Amino acid sequence: MSEHLIETFENGVCTLTMNRPEVRNAMSGPMMDALNEAIPRVATDRRVRAVVLTGAGGAFCAGGDVKGFASETRDGKNDDDGPSIEERVQGLRKGMELSRLLHEMPKPTLAVIPGAAAGAGLSLALACDLRFALDTAKITTAFSKIGASGDYGGSYFLPYLVGAAKARELYFTADIISGQQAYEMGLVNKVASTDTFEAEAKAYAEYLAGLPTVAIGYMKKNLNASQHGSLSDVFDLEAMHMTRCMMTEDHKAAARAFVNKEAPVFKGR
Repeated sequence: MSEHLIETFENGVCTLTMNRPEVRNAMSGPMMDALNEAIPRVATDRRVRAVVLTGAGGAFCAGGDVKGFASETRDGKNDDDGPSIEERVQGLRKGMELSRLLHEMPKPTLAVIPGAAAGAGLSLALACDLRFALDTAKITTAFSKIGASGDYGGSYFLPYLVGAAKARELYFTADIISGQQAYEMGLVNKVASTDTFEAEAKAYAEYLAGLPTVAIGYMKKNLNASQHGSLSDVFDLEAMHMTRCMMTEDHKAAARAFVNKEAPVFKGR
């Protein structure tokens, strides 16, 4: 585990905290390596019922290290000094698998946004299933401000949340919006003020961890397929996943609880 990533576990929730507060948790090689190691591991850990991605020091993630980009330009480096374009593309593409892992892992993922979320940092938040933001958090796609087009899947996720036209606007203008504005346009699911943010985010994560994990995993597969598959494809998946869910301990226990007019207790099995 890198010093740039803090991993904690409590009440079924694994929290991964990006830890470079002095630069608003801008991405570093060690941080991304640590995330790419941690996400597949916690995805298959049966103790983990929900995964939280957040940042230290009052920020979520400012995205790429723009100061580093500027330093390379100032130092006179050019395309002939380092890896080829193809090698750079392959390296970036490999790193971007992190967003796919957050999007597809068979348990709920929650981005807790205590402050700035920009560029690829925002893309990571969009890759999660749900987002919980401070109402005054500053959120922006940012890319057009540095003459870049965007990465880490933001252009895939954002249109499904806010619609195609609004997504284009947010990408083209790189306007900074607040957590409250993001909530109103459907970009984040919940917001809270400073005095209740930490407690509410923790409670929400633990609520997600208490859901029927196996069923949630199948729901994610169904919903992800609905974005690009045919109706018939989704029907096939729903039929298979529903049948499998009805064979789980969680379903059988919940059915008994329903008959007995009791609240179900899910164990993720």
